[in-house]
Amino acid sequence: MIGTLRAYALDCPDATALAGFYAELVGGKVVEEEDDWVELVDEGRPTLAFQRVPDYREPQWPGGDVPQQGHIDIGVTDLDAAQAQVVALGATLLEDWGGAKTWRVFADPAGHPFCLCAC
Repeated sequence: MIGTLRAYALDCPDATALAGFYAELVGGKVVEEEDDWVELVDEGRPTLAFQRVPDYREPQWPGGDVPQQGHIDIGVTDLDAAQAQVVALGATLLEDWGGAKTWRVFADPAGHPFCLCAC
């Protein structure tokens, strides 16, 4: 082993706001280290970090001029209930296969794709 995973970082226009969105979505404590770098920490779980980028361009789903570059899968027990909750937090539904699949694709408020997956 060369090292350990410190964080999964997402570029965004407002690090504090996006950290707050994910805190509501998955829990954890928002720790603001600097104006341009905020972390969402929860002991025993990987850290999500948020980095402010002045000329941020949000990913496009699917593909496009600005590819997704990565995404987060979040396990839920009830897809419909979780969908209502994340949309209320500011997420945008990107793809739903009408019950034909066990996941749905959303964009967070900064445009990063993430999936809610039935577990």
